[in-house]
Amino acid sequence: MNVTIERSAKMGAKILVVDDDVNICDILRMYLEREGYEVKTVNDGAEGIATFKLYDPDLVLLDIMLPKKDGWQVCREIRETSTKPIIMITAKGEIFDKVLGLELGADDFIVKPFDTKEVTARVKAVLRRYSMAKDAMTKEETLKFEHIEVSLQKYELKIKGKSVDIPPKELELLYFLASNCNHVFTRDQLLDKVWGFDYLGDSRTVDVHIKRLREKLEGVSDKWTLKTVWGVGYKFETAQ
Repeated sequence: MNVTIERSAKMGAKILVVDDDVNICDILRMYLEREGYEVKTVNDGAEGIATFKLYDPDLVLLDIMLPKKDGWQVCREIRETSTKPIIMITAKGEIFDKVLGLELGADDFIVKPFDTKEVTARVKAVLRRYSMAKDAMTKEETLKFEHIEVSLQKYELKIKGKSVDIPPKELELLYFLASNCNHVFTRDQLLDKVWGFDYLGDSRTVDVHIKRLREKLEGVSDKWTLKTVWGVGYKFETAQ
């Protein structure tokens, strides 16, 4: 494998495309470069991991069905060290794919066959949201409630003083709800505020993240709770 790492001062964000279909890689490269992005493509999961470490992209477009290491494993390994945005590409469009991707920390999904205009729109939206989140992190303080601390600056959740592994979007969702405690948000509002765009029009994205958060936070304190407001949405409720 020969990876050349270069970056033109005229180019925009760096995007890594990991897909075993060379034609799809070429199409995505062409359209994304027209939008001003710098694009590198690779065709298997193992090379995807190696190139991610060397290339340090701003966003990854990641196919699920890959040789050597599938997209799930690539996503897992990236999330061990990085919160960089990942948009997964799937030919299936099944709920299982989306749910597993969410649990692993994917930021969005694109289903094949896709429209290149949709891809570029989603790339822009995800990068914009990530940039806004990074800017916000420099201003935010750690939120503290009984037995829990949530920090966006460190991307860290502490329960009873101990750090707990948590995917980036789960932490961002918890931070947003906790920083607006006792305020009810609809699923669409949470998609807009936390994801920054309409996530395939699928409110189950929020439900999956809430479910996973509850598994981590169950029984931690009776002073606060992640509450479902039936027919409306969710809130981080504190004892009055």
